Amino acid sequence: MDRNPVGWFEIYVKDMPRAKAFYEAVLDAKLTKLESTASGISEMWAFPMYRDVAGAAGALVRMEGGPAGGEANTIVYFVTDDCTAELSRVTTNGGTVKKPKSSIGPNGFIALVQDPEGNVIGLHSLK
Repeated sequence: MDRNPVGWFEIYVKDMPRAKAFYEAVLDAKLTKLESTASGISEMWAFPMYRDVAGAAGALVRMEGGPAGGEANTIVYFVTDDCTAELSRVTTNGGTVKKPKSSIGPNGFIALVQDPEGNVIGLHSLK
């Protein structure tokens, strides 16, 4: 792997105005509204993102009936060449595919898997 492994994170929330106000105040940063083509996502607000610098970008995400607080409230997305390859290795290694490879429009594809310990992680690829 010739890149940093984490490419994106999502913090799931139920009350977006409250969560957005908290993170903007605590981090002294302005979040930016993102349009999402992913099914089930109601609202996304991105933390400041800078290309060509170290560190991963991410967003607050509100989903109808989605996770928030406690179990599965943060998902780390690992960057892959094509998440189909990683998905093919999930179940044989004790994991579970929670969401198969799905398009997120011009931003590529994602998949969600659960590791044997119960942690949900995301896989992201452009193809």
